[in-house]
Amino acid sequence: NSFVTRTNTCGELRSAHVGQKVTLYGWVQYQRQGLFLVLRDFQGLTQIIIPQDEAHSHVKELLSNAPVESVVRVTGTVSPRPPGQENPKMPTGDIEVKAESAEILNSCKKLPFEIKDFVKKSEALRMQYRYLDLRSFQLQSNLRLRSRMVMRMREYLCNLHGFVDVETPTLFKRTPGGAKEFLVPSREAGKFYSLPQSPQQFKQLLMVGGLDRYFQVARCYRDEGSRPDRQPEFTQIDIEMSFVDQAGIQRLIEGLLQHSWPDERGSIVTPFPSMTYEEALAEYGTDKPDTRFGMKIVDISDVLRGSDIRFVQNALSYPHGSIRAICIPQGVRYLTNKDLESLKESAKSQFNQEIMEIIRRPDGSLKSLLTKFLGEREQSELIQALNMEGDDVVLLAAGEHKQVCSALGTLRLLSANLLEAAGLALRDPMAFHFLWVVDFPLFLPKAENPTELESAHHPFTAPHPSDASLLYSDPTEVRSQHYDLVLNGNEVGGGSIRIHSAEQQRFVLEKVLKEDSEVLSHLLEALGFGAPPHGGIALGLDRLISLIVDAPSIRDVIAFPKSFRGRDLMGNAPDYVTPEELEPYHIQVSWPLEEKEAKKN
Repeated sequence: NSFVTRTNTCGELRSAHVGQKVTLYGWVQYQRQGLFLVLRDFQGLTQIIIPQDEAHSHVKELLSNAPVESVVRVTGTVSPRPPGQENPKMPTGDIEVKAESAEILNSCKKLPFEIKDFVKKSEALRMQYRYLDLRSFQLQSNLRLRSRMVMRMREYLCNLHGFVDVETPTLFKRTPGGAKEFLVPSREAGKFYSLPQSPQQFKQLLMVGGLDRYFQVARCYRDEGSRPDRQPEFTQIDIEMSFVDQAGIQRLIEGLLQHSWPDERGSIVTPFPSMTYEEALAEYGTDKPDTRFGMKIVDISDVLRGSDIRFVQNALSYPHGSIRAICIPQGVRYLTNKDLESLKESAKSQFNQEIMEIIRRPDGSLKSLLTKFLGEREQSELIQALNMEGDDVVLLAAGEHKQVCSALGTLRLLSANLLEAAGLALRDPMAFHFLWVVDFPLFLPKAENPTELESAHHPFTAPHPSDASLLYSDPTEVRSQHYDLVLNGNEVGGGSIRIHSAEQQRFVLEKVLKEDSEVLSHLLEALGFGAPPHGGIALGLDRLISLIVDAPSIRDVIAFPKSFRGRDLMGNAPDYVTPEELEPYHIQVSWPLEEKEAKKN
């Protein structure tokens, strides 16, 4: 309080302050019948007793009539609450302040919604009046925790490990591959800047420049359109190091998270477990597994290989054919027939994958369309392979390995949601399961044209040392030095060891990805001037914080987020500009016909 005119905050007064004269500033949270009010500031709540005597009648009138959320100054004496009226739920619940003078600094008009965490309000309304929503306890708590974590990260990187905090440019040029970038017009006709989707090139150039260890709390931009729980502008903890390997980056990040982890969220154990991309896909059907619960995908190809089931034999006849299944514990008890049908429909609509179900009755027998094709030995092996108990439900899929695993991975998560909705505790919201996923493929076939390749991570990722020769003969078989950090089934970080050879980088861009290397001529030239081996990682700060505080959306850990359509509902951005304002940028807007008509009217 040394820089302000209050003597104390509304959250710090205790019994030890009884008898002291104090001055508090805050918002009127609640007022009751002209007898008392609760004053709130960033630190907490204090009960203010409104005087009833004639000498203080002006104070009584002023505080009794102050609208909720008005800003007031109150001066008075700290007193103990009468016996039996203490409030153990409030840190200040043993005291109250008897008001002697008061001033309304700013009266509040009628609110669009109540400033209470338990009051339901639409997200659109919350974002339109974000400055009011920020007064809620939950958002205040989230933003303060975020601030503390970032400060500890700076301390760990800069003070303990010699990193240099460098701001990189926001106006740059287009990067090949990756997400779409926002364009910013320049005064040179036809020329545009791009807002970087990450400081990737700059941090590599800083390593060429000999800085050795760089970090930044970086603002990044991606024009991803209407995607739920994504933001067009977001923040990442961006890191790059010279003369480092994958294990070194992983140890650094584990130490960084341990150092910055909030005390109130318990402790995290290091080193984090690790699994390969292939293992993650085979056991969880995704490259970001949620390892807080079981229900792993099980390969039952060998169990059913000798059966006469036609679709099984068809699947196994393909080069990458496989039969896999997940076992839903107590599925009969917790899932309805409608639930099971919705799971099958999801597999069909998203993956074009048929699903068969098998139920184990309480007496141990199996109920399924498949049982008439299976002998007792095969049924017993199936029960053993899937570790089936009574009332468990098995979902079985047959077909191409990656499609089968992806479908079952999605059904695993949907089943977990259904089980929890029905009352089965499966995932502890206070458990934090970190996992490294490694050995990704360096390239993947493009979805729109499978004969062409794209980078699985980005075009600057180095090949796995064991696979380096394959880069020139069979690039589809090359593993990368790319690693992802996963927390509770969400990717919270990704990085790689980079290509530091100009020749190899040029080959990847021109021969493998068929990109125009001229766009990256500055980087290619830099790599030719003695670039050190280097690597790095970026942690998605918004996602990480939202998981730590168990927020329903990343918008709940960002002070001024955009809507899922990328709009600022409070300031109504983006907005129209006049033709005169566009003229210096040599731009004319071509309006769709319906918008032309709307603007006329």
